[in-house]
This record gives sequence, structure tokens and C-alpha cells, in this order.
Amino acid sequence: MLDRLYAAALWLAAITFALIAVLVLLQVLGRLTDRAARLMDLPPPGLTIPSLAEFGAFLFTGAVFLGLAGTLQAGSHVRVKLLIQSLPDTLARWMGVLVCALAAGLAAFATWSSALQALDSLKFGSVSYGVIPIPLAIPQGIMTAGLALFCIALIDAMVTLARGGLPAYQAAEATTQEAE
Repeated sequence: MLDRLYAAALWLAAITFALIAVLVLLQVLGRLTDRAARLMDLPPPGLTIPSLAEFGAFLFTGAVFLGLAGTLQAGSHVRVKLLIQSLPDTLARWMGVLVCALAAGLAAFATWSSALQALDSLKFGSVSYGVIPIPLAIPQGIMTAGLALFCIALIDAMVTLARGGLPAYQAAEATTQEAE
């Protein structure tokens, strides 16, 4: 179930990146249309996407945070393995458990802080300052959801390591090393 949740979040992140690309493409096409109209001595239609920078920033933030858990599972987070590789297997496993526990603690704190901020934004009706006022609770809530999922993925990896199993990120790294 968790793997499907991580995969779904990755798909949402990918769709969000695609949406950014579509919005930017539409903005570029609008500017080209304006220039073409000026070249033909016609009034430019003024095709533009208001608050594009804010939409892009909020979508990018959502994509990054929604992608955290799935990226961890895929073994794509940067990990410095120099110390762990030099330790005996049992000690390396427990060092991995400790690192996952510390990372999960930081992720839990970030999730809690983000949730408080999203709740405050909801409570006070905070909106962005752009042409189109966007309720800040929306991007903050998506960021919180991504952080919570990342925290779950870290706890999942920690429990798997503590039980003597191979967490998904190590399995993915091993597959990548075999392919090389």
C-alpha cells in the first residue's frame, strides 16, 4: 500500500512539473502572438497568464515535496556511504537505522511546522500578493502532505532495516550498481 502511495505522489509531482511546462509554453505563445500582431501593425491581444511566477513557484514547491518519498524509495536521494561501507554489516545496518530515525525526526518536525503554518494561513485567510490571490493554505497543505509522506517513507525504511530487511532505496541502489 505504501509503495502505491509513494508512486502516486511521484505521478502527481510529474504532472505538476508538466503543468508548469504547459503554463510557461502558453505564456511564451502569448508573447509571440503579441509580437506577431505588432509586426503586422495590429493591436496586440495581450495574451498573458496573470501570476504565472506565483503559480510556477507553488507548483514547483508541490512537485518537489510530493516527490520526496518516491525519490527516496528509488534510491535517488544523495547519500554519503563512505562511512557505512567501511563498517561491518551489523553495525552498518544499525547506523542506517539511526540515520533514518534522525531524518524521520527532522521530517516530522518539518511536517509539524508546515502543518501549523498551513493551519494559520487557513485560519487567517492568507493569500498570495499576486494579481490572482491564491490561498496560501493550498500550497502549504500540499507541502505538508509531501513532508508527511517523506516522514512515513523514512520510518518505513528504518523499520525495514531494524527487522533485517533491505529498504527500497538500498535495493534500488544495488540494481543501479549492477547495471553499471
